[in-house]
Amino acid sequence: MARILAVVNGRIVPVSAPVIEQGTVIVEDGVITAVGDSDIAVPDGAEIVDAGGRWVLPGFVEAHGHLGVHEDGEGWSGNDTNEMTDPNGARFRALDGIDIDEVGFRDALRGGVTSVVIKPGSGNPIGGRTVAIKTWGGRTVDEQVIAENVSVKSALGENPKRVYGDKKQTPSTRLGVASVLREAFVAAQNYVAKRDAAAAKGEPFERDLGKETLAQVLDGTLLWDQHSHRHDDIVTAIRLAEEFGYRLVVNHGTEGHKIADVLAEKNIPVIFGPMLTSRSKVELRDRAIGALALIAEAGVTVAITTDHPVVPIDQIRLQAILAVREGLPATVALEALTTNPASILRLDERVGALEPGRDGDIVIWSGDPLAVESRVEHVIIGGTTVLEPAPDGDVRVVERWERFGRSSWLR
Repeated sequence: MARILAVVNGRIVPVSAPVIEQGTVIVEDGVITAVGDSDIAVPDGAEIVDAGGRWVLPGFVEAHGHLGVHEDGEGWSGNDTNEMTDPNGARFRALDGIDIDEVGFRDALRGGVTSVVIKPGSGNPIGGRTVAIKTWGGRTVDEQVIAENVSVKSALGENPKRVYGDKKQTPSTRLGVASVLREAFVAAQNYVAKRDAAAAKGEPFERDLGKETLAQVLDGTLLWDQHSHRHDDIVTAIRLAEEFGYRLVVNHGTEGHKIADVLAEKNIPVIFGPMLTSRSKVELRDRAIGALALIAEAGVTVAITTDHPVVPIDQIRLQAILAVREGLPATVALEALTTNPASILRLDERVGALEPGRDGDIVIWSGDPLAVESRVEHVIIGGTTVLEPAPDGDVRVVERWERFGRSSWLR
């Protein structure tokens, strides 16, 4: 029998379609099957969630975070973001370092974030594979995975220069960082040629995990997530992407407004942020929240990131609110939290909007999420409630131990 949930009596904001003032969303076996007005028939036996006229939106998508690999408040022990022992970390995978019980996941729910793309850090020129997961609901991290094959994280600029420059090894300059990337892709091209030749002859071939990862970037299976703040680093990212023919996504884009027309002409999206930070290093000296509005105004597809835990993940919509104050249209701000990150990272068959065929990831807000006084009141992931109103007027996470009928892991 199908497991059915219906959110009724809500102000439905699909993001990908017009607002429905008095609407219903039907989810069957975790997937949205209907979105419409109050005339939609609710199937018999459905679990009913009455929104009470409140705002109903898709869960937010954090396009660039370190949730679970850089555990909030855990210090050295919980920081597995950067394997800074090899400039070419293409063989590393964020998935292998995620703790789904770290406190940041609960913060994500309270911030309305139901999906996150978790990435290695920016200490290496090539950091490793990223992964897209839901922010709650699995017994293991593997049960929360949306997509393993999303992208590879790479870094230009100060971070890899500092890490390896301090070790007195390559790369210690921007020239050196670019050479590491170029050499890695040439090696991957050579690897593909030898692999394909061996396959054609039916001969054995020794696998190389790092080169196989970069081969998937070259063939389009994986995107290239490029950490780049300064405009010249962004231009280097473009130059390399055009040389090797891979799909570039600019991450951070602090000075992206200086070349916004170039980014628009080349159809290169920007995952912008984090915004609630100081000018902690030289490449951030032109940091400005209003730059996001200028980038979007040029026609660039934009998403908003907290870079959690640089900015706590539950503050993602506060960044959107501040961007609206600085000139970003409210409609674009909502898209930058939902449909845009989903489409940029090729997750839009699953998440990012309330429409039939996508996952039943639904958040009920007390009001407009772009109003600072609004708060999350109910979160549903895959048609299952994961955060709900509590008797004391707050909200409570539906904990994993509850499947055993316990009130904690010890009782």
